Amino acid sequence: MTTVQLEYIVAVDTYRSFVIAAEKCFVTQPTLSMQIQKLEDELGVKIFDRSKLPVIPTEIGIEIIAQSRIILKENGKIKEIIGEHKKEVQGHLRVGIIPTLAPYLLPRILTGFMKKYPKVKLEIWEYPTEQIIQLLKQEQLDCGLLATPLHNPNLDEQPMFYESFVVYAAKTNSLFEKKYIKPEDIDVREVWLLNEGHCMRNQVLNICRDKFTMGEYKNLEYNTGSVETLKRMVDLNAGYTILPELSLQEMSARQMNMVRYFKAPEPVREISIVTHRFFIKQALIAAFKKEILAHVPEKMKIQKNKKVVEITVDK
Repeated sequence: MTTVQLEYIVAVDTYRSFVIAAEKCFVTQPTLSMQIQKLEDELGVKIFDRSKLPVIPTEIGIEIIAQSRIILKENGKIKEIIGEHKKEVQGHLRVGIIPTLAPYLLPRILTGFMKKYPKVKLEIWEYPTEQIIQLLKQEQLDCGLLATPLHNPNLDEQPMFYESFVVYAAKTNSLFEKKYIKPEDIDVREVWLLNEGHCMRNQVLNICRDKFTMGEYKNLEYNTGSVETLKRMVDLNAGYTILPELSLQEMSARQMNMVRYFKAPEPVREISIVTHRFFIKQALIAAFKKEILAHVPEKMKIQKNKKVVEITVDK
């Protein structure tokens, strides 16, 4: 039994295809299949049911693959020990980030991080929360920058900061006249929302304490995944929307005059670095987290007088 063979069976389990697994492992499909067959012969069991498409692990195969993942992670820690001994942060870090956070956080940190750690290859993908969770489980991502808590026992969450939600209201809207907003002031009939699949949409609905959709109130149902589009809809079509505070950083003075904060305790989204519970690359992820926190306003690092809004919507 070799670590290479273990890497091959984990790859097949991840991609549920011998062909794709071989491509990802940079070997030919016959080579990968032969090594897995040798491992099965040595163990005296079938790890995969090859009669099914996509290929699936057998009952005993599920247990073998789970243990293989643990072995490979422990094996990877050897490289981390060496890197820490050399006082070097290096390697390949694959990061998933939700689209409502990426444009407001990443430009602040990427240039500085890459200058500090030139031996790190950083690969970043924007995905919805559910897709990032799935890719973390499949070990196709090393960490995710997500709104939490996720209440997922397979994942570890390291809370970093608490980003306030704010109201962005047109001058023609009654909320524009208020100094501070209370959740009960929100009327979902007037709110421009992100479309389904975005965790921030669910959080906004939780703030509103109203589970209706825009389509039940308006002749127009506008579906967007962009926070910037929500701003434009308010600018041009009245009403209001709810924004994450980091999205205010490029606003003009006129736009900032349309922003209203919530009365304490402010509704916030907790932003965390999320990893699989058996993750490695601790040094890399710790360095990435440190760089993020260096560029986040100090007030966002404090949870006092803030209420973390749940992601799931009560049915």
